[in-house]
Amino acid sequence: MTEHIVRITGNVAHPVTMDPGVWIFDERRVHLDTVFSAPEEAKVISDAEKMAKAWNRQRSGTNPQSNQNIVHLDKRDLTEHSLGIHLAPFLQNASPLDDASIVTVRTSQNERVELDMDTAFSAILAFSHEGKALKEDGPVHLYFADGSNRDAPIRYVTELIVS
Repeated sequence: MTEHIVRITGNVAHPVTMDPGVWIFDERRVHLDTVFSAPEEAKVISDAEKMAKAWNRQRSGTNPQSNQNIVHLDKRDLTEHSLGIHLAPFLQNASPLDDASIVTVRTSQNERVELDMDTAFSAILAFSHEGKALKEDGPVHLYFADGSNRDAPIRYVTELIVS
């Protein structure tokens, strides 16, 4: 049985272990069908909508304090869409050391692909294809932010080694 986790290791202050199986519940998930079409425009709209909602909550005096995790799931996300998540927050949590300049993507097929830090920070990790986990060639696929490898992502990704 293969592991369905991805690690960030190497020249980092905090090694990170990621479980793509829980990203379906993460509000930062993105639809791969639309993320490459106009990613900056979609992000700006999304950020503006989030700020507007927060502003409206503050103005109305209802700032709910809750320990409950509020998860919004669309059934279509689970059953039909191809989903991914931006790599940047996970790399930031790992805290690459100042002299780090390369991220090596290691696959379960013993392949290695070197990326500069900017490319790695802007990358997207796909964790689902048409509603199904990437069990055959996963646990994740790595896409470049510009979509240049949209038809041929880096598959079988198991580790990101910062150096």
